[in-house]
Amino acid sequence: MTSFELRHGDCLEGMTTLSDTSVDLVVTSPPYNLGIAYSRYSDREERGDYIEWCHQWATQLRRVLKPEGSLFLNLGAAPSNPLLPHELVLRLRDLFVLQNTIHWVKAISIENEEGEVVSRGHFKPISSPRYLNDCHEYVFHLTPSGKTPIDRLALGVPYADKSNIARWSHTRGSDKRCRGNTWFVPYETIQRRAKERPHPATFPLQLAEWCIKLHGTDRVETMLDPFLGIGNSALAAKRCGVKNFIGFEIDEAYLAEARRRL
Repeated sequence: MTSFELRHGDCLEGMTTLSDTSVDLVVTSPPYNLGIAYSRYSDREERGDYIEWCHQWATQLRRVLKPEGSLFLNLGAAPSNPLLPHELVLRLRDLFVLQNTIHWVKAISIENEEGEVVSRGHFKPISSPRYLNDCHEYVFHLTPSGKTPIDRLALGVPYADKSNIARWSHTRGSDKRCRGNTWFVPYETIQRRAKERPHPATFPLQLAEWCIKLHGTDRVETMLDPFLGIGNSALAAKRCGVKNFIGFEIDEAYLAEARRRL
């Protein structure tokens, strides 16, 4: 059973109460500063102020994270503002090493062997003479030293070419390879946002689960999400059997929904 500690309040204040090197894993998605209509947070800060605010909470995360811990940081961008996630990660170089960059694909269209175009997933369409629809976001895997071990085969997939099973010694005869850094994780289809997903910017439960599994579920004693929202990271922790979960959320309504869902 997972032990949950869900706190109402600003994570910057809340994290000061946590002990140094007490957290194994952080999976979180902070506000992107793209003008999303949160009920208790202004998502339209000056660019420099936003990046410095992120550095403040990241400093606390670095303090509480164990030496072989992982921070999986989900960040998105707008087609007209594509550099913001990269600027933020560059600002955090004094705190973390960027160990892996994961591309979360929310929607994709490919042609099958018969030439038929198959589309899967969900995205927000835009009408623009300059920009493409934005169908992906980033999950930056940040670690204290860049040497955190991961469970590469926890998300393993079968080989398309089965001759590779015998060709490569690292397979050890198993038909499973590393999935790589491109993850197709679509949102679940919903009918009514107010009841089924009452938050303007959630990440899928599956995305959080995959982050936990990649770090290694057996190495997670305590997991933290400083921007809990409606609790998808907490639900993922429960599904993966994480022993202890800590979450901070500044909005009482979102926190109440997280507790209800748990």
